[in-house]
Amino acid sequence: MTDQPALIAERDGAWMTLWLNRPDRRNALSSDLVRDLMQALTSVREDRGLRGITLRGKGGTFCAGGDLRGFREMTGGNLSLEQVSQVSAEAGRLFHMVETQPQVVVVLVEGAAMAGGLGLACAGDVVAVTRDAKFALTETMIGIPPAQIAPYVVRRIGLRDARRIMLTGARFDGAEAERIGIADRAVADAAGLDAFEAEIRAGVLRCAPGANAATKEILLAAQRLDHEAMLSFAGERFARCLLGEEGREGVASFLEKRKPAWADPR
Repeated sequence: MTDQPALIAERDGAWMTLWLNRPDRRNALSSDLVRDLMQALTSVREDRGLRGITLRGKGGTFCAGGDLRGFREMTGGNLSLEQVSQVSAEAGRLFHMVETQPQVVVVLVEGAAMAGGLGLACAGDVVAVTRDAKFALTETMIGIPPAQIAPYVVRRIGLRDARRIMLTGARFDGAEAERIGIADRAVADAAGLDAFEAEIRAGVLRCAPGANAATKEILLAAQRLDHEAMLSFAGERFARCLLGEEGREGVASFLEKRKPAWADPR
């Protein structure tokens, strides 16, 4: 037993780091950890003073996926088909929440991102990995599909590579993760992850938080709306931003040759 929280939240001004903190279980996604992640993301969803969120894992590992001890309990016959389905759907809601979070979500992977851990990475906006990190979607090797993970992996890397890694249980390293598009960058070590994150933070902090949130909405809507609906959706988001406080400040700062107010968060 441990008194340590499953999730540690550290806020540094306009940025927050969420540390998965079950190193003895390789940061596997227990029901408690899933709940804590969802609560943390919900609590800051409307906070435009928070510009970005980083997901990392304590103990040198990002996330080993779902907690197999919990899976074993579910196979014991005490839960109905509907109840097990609801447990699966809850994990899917976590991935959806990460993907649709208004703030920019950065995922930093070292050690391993397996199964649901890989899915969690694919739901982020920007991903960096160490070259020696290990990756696999191992679900089919233990008799289950990567059910809630699949849509995020497909959106991240495309159907061809998603089929290959899901249907063969392929194991690969960080360099391959970068090649197929899971990672935006592969680096040598944890120090490289820190340097990459600093670079991304600097870029995000130059951008208006409301405009970034609207841009994320537009990018995700482009995958589901038809042409006419997309014209309307994107036009409404553009108008709302331009006529809002950020739009007025952004145009004024450009014409007055100064930095906009959001470029120097306190």
